[in-house]
Amino acid sequence: MKFVETAIPGAFVVEMERIEDERGFFARTWCADEFRRMGLNNRIAQCNVSFNTRRGTLRGMHYQAQPHEEAKVVRCTQGRIHDVIVDIRPGSARFKESFAIELSAANRKMLYVPEGVAHGFQTLEDQTEVFYQMTESFHPEAAAGFRWNDPAFRIYWPLEATLVSARDRAYPDFPA
Repeated sequence: MKFVETAIPGAFVVEMERIEDERGFFARTWCADEFRRMGLNNRIAQCNVSFNTRRGTLRGMHYQAQPHEEAKVVRCTQGRIHDVIVDIRPGSARFKESFAIELSAANRKMLYVPEGVAHGFQTLEDQTEVFYQMTESFHPEAAAGFRWNDPAFRIYWPLEATLVSARDRAYPDFPA
């Protein structure tokens, strides 16, 4: 596996190293030892799938508050997404900065999102599926977020947000 550091400290684009032959290829999408060697949280407590029927669907910006902060590995297994993370760790040199990448079934890239970093995405195609590996179980009392269009972050979204949940629309702006 290849780990490419992003501008957000502790966040990495993870690329598979393919072993190819006449049948196709083989690649690892997860290796606890490699994540540990990189100093990343390698615990898997839960895996989730998000299936989105329509292009323009927007989910985010989400995180789990202390003491249930989570890291996650995000991969698009069908279709394409514009994936965004925002550093909301007050002591971070990149506090309130964002990073975005296109994840797709075709490019097979993954994004490691560390604890204290919010995550969201927008589907770029109909029938898009996203697979998550989480380091913490879901705790409803710790579920938190802020609006995807909060002016404090000026996040670029490539499409009009055509489908956003009531919960995501009701999130407040991030505390100043």
